[in-house]
Amino acid sequence: MSAPGAYQAAAGPSSAPTSPPSYEETLAVNSYYPTPPAPVPGPTTGLMTGPDGKGMNPPGYYTQPVPVPNANAIAVQTVYVQQPVSFFDRPVQMCCPSCNKMIVTQLSYNAGTLTWLSCGSLCLLGCVAGCCFIPFCVDALQDVDHYCPNCKALLGTYKRL
Repeated sequence: MSAPGAYQAAAGPSSAPTSPPSYEETLAVNSYYPTPPAPVPGPTTGLMTGPDGKGMNPPGYYTQPVPVPNANAIAVQTVYVQQPVSFFDRPVQMCCPSCNKMIVTQLSYNAGTLTWLSCGSLCLLGCVAGCCFIPFCVDALQDVDHYCPNCKALLGTYKRL
């Protein structure tokens, strides 16, 4: 009988695994998601072969696994920034920053710098008998305030001068 060499297996139960670990087990890529069982080709799956020897039925499809909700998830909030609105002497369609509704502004005419300058000019020209107050009746010579028709908030002012 020969002495046991370095390459001889010892007698008794073997602790060596019967097969090497799979790729997923080695890298633990899908450790969080269960892997679906692979379909076994053959007569149990109903796979029929065509004249060229290729299968005619498509393989079974699996849905993507749903990720586990994370307790440390960060909530994302979308903020819409409204472009600055230019106010003129006409109504403007816009989103009211006060009530957040789409509106068309209501106009209000007030005496401004151009109104008073026109009145003073007419007085200097000799229209002192009341004709100098005509600029206060003409909307084209007055400043314009834009209001929201829902919440009555002042949205902006158009000044002529």
